[in-house]
Amino acid sequence: MLVQFYNVSKIYPNGVKALDDISLKIDRGEFLFLMGPSGAGKSTLVKMLFREELPTRGQIFLAARSIVRMKRGEVPKLRRNMGIIFQDFKLLENKTVHENVAFAMEVVGAKSREIKERVPEVINLVGLKGKEKSFPGELSGGEQQRVGIARALANRPLLLIADEPTGNLDIDTSHEIMELLFGINRKGTTVIMATHARELVKNAGKRVVMLENGKVAADNPSGEAIL
Repeated sequence: MLVQFYNVSKIYPNGVKALDDISLKIDRGEFLFLMGPSGAGKSTLVKMLFREELPTRGQIFLAARSIVRMKRGEVPKLRRNMGIIFQDFKLLENKTVHENVAFAMEVVGAKSREIKERVPEVINLVGLKGKEKSFPGELSGGEQQRVGIARALANRPLLLIADEPTGNLDIDTSHEIMELLFGINRKGTTVIMATHARELVKNAGKRVVMLENGKVAADNPSGEAIL
């Protein structure tokens, strides 16, 4: 078991209940789609995994360690075990592809020899060999998202969290990004992907957890019954 949510609720100061008594277990090596309408609680759940938000009630564990009880000084170490892919890429515009990926390793104190070996490896993995010296503004949306994925993988995370990673991409590029994520998952990385894109989910044969009004409305191992 890699991730466990036990009776997690989140109530914001304005009274909005984003999550309502959620319990969820995610195995190592699993690929899980997190779906639901806007306001269902997907973003809150994702933010809790990397401790940007804390629950009002309940417990969250990553690799048997409590995220909730963790001291503030331990949070950077927690985040080193996670790679995060964003809808809007969040690349550094003044850095090249190589520099963007290297930066993700530099900020966690990786040794320069390790950076030199790992960066070309992940750039090649995401299909961007030859683009190392390009800046984000010179890349297509799909290429920019590939850089985002390379950056998320740079520190060999236990868990890859993809928050609407295809939200700004056309359907063909979205399918390419999905194939890349499935390939990463096949190599053993656990992937949690929040998405609205039913057409990407329905034939994937992956577990789908549907959130509605902050609750788990459905949890299907292969997604068909939900979609």
